[in-house]
Amino acid sequence: MHYEIIVVGGGHAGCEAALAAAKKNHKTLLISGRIENIATMPCNPSIGGSAKGIVVREIDALGGMMGKCADRGLLQIKMLNYAKGPAVRALRAQADKVTYPKEMLKILQNQDNLEILETMVEDLIIEDNTVKGIVTKNGEKIYADAVILTTGTYMKADILVGSTRRREGPHGEEPSNFLSDNLAKYGFKIIRLKTGTPARIEKSSIDFSKTKVENGDSEYRVFSFDDEPTYKIDEQIPCHLIYTTPETHKIILDNLNKSSMYGGLDDIKGVGPRYCPSIEDKIVRFKDKERHQLFLEPESLYYDDIYLQGFSTSMPIDVQEKMVHSLPGLENAKINKYAYAIEYDAIYPTQLKQSLETKVIENLFTAGQINGTSGYEEAACQGLIAGINAALKIEHKEPLILKRSEAYIGVLIDDLVTKGVRDPYRLLTSRAEYRLLLRHDNADLRLRKYGYDVGLISEEQYARLNKKIDDIDVLTEQLKNKKLTTLDNEFLKQYNSTLIKDGISLYDILKRPEITLDALIENGYISGEYSKDVLEQVELNTKYEGYIAKEMKEAQKLINLESKKIPEDIDYSKIKNLASEAKQKLSEVRPTSIGQAIRISGVNPADISILSVYLKKEYNYESK
Repeated sequence: MHYEIIVVGGGHAGCEAALAAAKKNHKTLLISGRIENIATMPCNPSIGGSAKGIVVREIDALGGMMGKCADRGLLQIKMLNYAKGPAVRALRAQADKVTYPKEMLKILQNQDNLEILETMVEDLIIEDNTVKGIVTKNGEKIYADAVILTTGTYMKADILVGSTRRREGPHGEEPSNFLSDNLAKYGFKIIRLKTGTPARIEKSSIDFSKTKVENGDSEYRVFSFDDEPTYKIDEQIPCHLIYTTPETHKIILDNLNKSSMYGGLDDIKGVGPRYCPSIEDKIVRFKDKERHQLFLEPESLYYDDIYLQGFSTSMPIDVQEKMVHSLPGLENAKINKYAYAIEYDAIYPTQLKQSLETKVIENLFTAGQINGTSGYEEAACQGLIAGINAALKIEHKEPLILKRSEAYIGVLIDDLVTKGVRDPYRLLTSRAEYRLLLRHDNADLRLRKYGYDVGLISEEQYARLNKKIDDIDVLTEQLKNKKLTTLDNEFLKQYNSTLIKDGISLYDILKRPEITLDALIENGYISGEYSKDVLEQVELNTKYEGYIAKEMKEAQKLINLESKKIPEDIDYSKIKNLASEAKQKLSEVRPTSIGQAIRISGVNPADISILSVYLKKEYNYESK
């Protein structure tokens, strides 16, 4: 049996990878340990969040499906950081844990060129350092031109609760027990990571009168650039806010040695997520905090589990009971599912190219938590890029590599392959140097053409993008060409805006914080009909013009450095005066450009200068 591309794993990364490969007309096989677990959400019932919501928009812009499935299963949606400005705004939705995977599975099953197989993969078929297929647990060999591993947390997965360790996956299923050992045999550096999940509470057992209601936005919002909202604003399901109590903290500290991570188990090697710590970690690391906020989040319309966001733990069950009952409104709570930590194998991501093809084995790609990331969104975007690039590789075309100035996806992948990870990587707005360029609102303008060029965006979708661009240009020109005069000072007075003595363009007047496009339209200064998205884009581009220009100038410097390529065959050990640490790090990462080399931890400016001189002398660097 032969396929062009095999995708191993049916989580968020695997779904996007398989769909991308199949949509590009390649015969694709998606292998999942359990078909019923495809696209499930084993942890939090949300899609998006700070930075992550922008990634979902980027996935949609490129032709991925996460945003569309989230939109079809919304329980609640809101725009985060709206008051803080456009650079950090991002959508976060409560997504129905039944509807989301159901929608994704339906898309997968209806996709041409895509088959789904339920089995476990234990090994790869390797010939001449190139992957040729996979070997299932039954010993069956299935051949392929490229393989994408998206194993999530399943490689040697262990569930940790108190002093107990069970070799099983997040849903109690059989994990992948042999694949990581075989990857190590082929030369991969394997690392051990850990993550966790909180308890699920029976909704009817919660006293919501002791909580603060957190509603969704009163304005319709969607992730996808293609679909209209299908939910009703006044029927969104609320979340609720509570806080830990002094009793909660005392229970945790008194039982700390019973936590898997703090003495309950002495053989834990996995490193937990820094930016999504367990409640034990919060209490220990932030002793000055009197309380920590927690959110009660609905999981589905089809059952009554409430997700206790922020209360991840690996305490024994009896201690978990006491901890939960110490919380306001949860004094009589019934726990439907207890919290646990999960430890699993991953590969160290500096062993990857920026295309997500491994450096160790040709035509083998990896995506998602196997690469050391955390979160559904980080996984999905990697899967999409891996699927695109596996297809491009067997088409003998150049890979799609997004720059740090083009997408959060580019930031994430560059961070992984250049810096590696110590703990599960989480995408944050602070990781992006050019976040004013990488906004929620302009993901389609940044990336949809790439999606069209690689074959994931249809002619109709691309035509809509071009119309939007045309409308933005027309409206911008109208603003620049029309002027206000002193006769318009009455208009300015309405908005407490400084009066003018000479003519001034609408474009320049719009830069004033108190003047909006809506105000110009309402007062008859703008002609023509424009969509809400076009108006938003023009207003942001106008008001932030100076800041955007500054970031674009800085981004161009980075692009110039990225254009200074480093030959693949360079031997760093031969470069005299290069620091030992720099030699070691450069040899490990093998950066493709000076720009990437600068971002490697342990490589300082002096090392870059020495490297540049060497390249100029030995490789005629300036002509490259």
